[in-house]
Amino acid sequence: MNSVAIIGGGASGLMAALFAARGGADVTVYEHNSSVGKKILASGNGRCNIINTTATHADYAGSDPRFVTYALKQLNFHYFQSLCHSIGLLLDIKEDGRCYPLSNEAKSVLIALKSAVSQAGAHILTESLVTSIAQEGEAFIVTSSNDKRRYDRVLIATGSEAAPQLGATADGYAFARSFKHEIIPTYPSLVQLHLSSKYAPKMAGVKTVAKVTLMIDGKKEGSVTGDILFTPYGISGLAILDISQKASHALLHKQRVSISLNLLPQFDTQALTNTLEKLFAVIPTQNIQNALCGLMPAKIVTYLLDDAGVVLSTHVSMLNPKEVKKIAHLIGEWKFEVTDTHGFKHAEVSGGGVSTAQINPKTMESKLIKGLYFAGEVLDVVGKRGGYNFNFAWASGMIAGKEMAK
Repeated sequence: MNSVAIIGGGASGLMAALFAARGGADVTVYEHNSSVGKKILASGNGRCNIINTTATHADYAGSDPRFVTYALKQLNFHYFQSLCHSIGLLLDIKEDGRCYPLSNEAKSVLIALKSAVSQAGAHILTESLVTSIAQEGEAFIVTSSNDKRRYDRVLIATGSEAAPQLGATADGYAFARSFKHEIIPTYPSLVQLHLSSKYAPKMAGVKTVAKVTLMIDGKKEGSVTGDILFTPYGISGLAILDISQKASHALLHKQRVSISLNLLPQFDTQALTNTLEKLFAVIPTQNIQNALCGLMPAKIVTYLLDDAGVVLSTHVSMLNPKEVKKIAHLIGEWKFEVTDTHGFKHAEVSGGGVSTAQINPKTMESKLIKGLYFAGEVLDVVGKRGGYNFNFAWASGMIAGKEMAK
């Protein structure tokens, strides 16, 4: 029977513990928090977007996004759904592929998973901070805040630096480095953005739907339509989280990052120009500020017109065609420079991490150190918003767990 130490009681660590214990291994999970699964509980605003039925390597970023392919095939959705049923967890499957526990509570996921891990015979040590992992022959010595123990296999499933308020640390990277693993520079992902703008703070609290286009060094890198929310530091909202991975990665590499907002994404510039001209013809004595308030939030109208250099009290009948077109163009392409992200504290996940070039994708074992495994967010793998990060955490944890029990 292999003795297995799992460092980290998050999604990948608990999944690994379940499969390793079911495979006959003597499993100990080390968790430095007072309880396991804190990120599980916090995910999806407490609902836990547990997986996505559509996941492929195209939904991930990293030095080698295809690294996830084997793991995702091994834990395909139908297998995962069956596994959930086997531990008493039913799923609510949405049309877009996102899945939640039927209870709509993240707590359900953790209760079911933790119970299954315990029933399988794994031991969970909370408030047990691992301070070092050393190799001794073919075995490993794990030193924690409580004691020192010897194991045949070790899994590093410590997660990333994202959300330190939930206990996140960079410990896993330090352990990996001690075994000569390369760490790809880390950066916040699924995170809000800071803007260089005198207008954004004045519009703080205003929420609307917009098409957000990301520009890196002047080149378009993709567009997303969804909610945006102006904040005192810049901008948030689901559409911003969706483009944040590429933006954050570019900022890390000192590239120039900007976004443009189409505040009425149902129109192109010409169609909007025509619509505005027809609207203004109907209400010629209305001032431009009031005229646009039927189309967009009032605060946005005020500062967009200021940026356009149009006096708010101007009657729409006084605007010439060139001015109307300028307003339409700004509504469809209001540009802002991105200066920073809102940091790891506010990020849902992290990009970068342990280089996947040094990990076997079919076993999650280190190519450098026999018996040392990695799973989940500690690796240089980051998914899109929508359950993809959990998807890889479950899959990589399952594979590592099975392998460590052999």
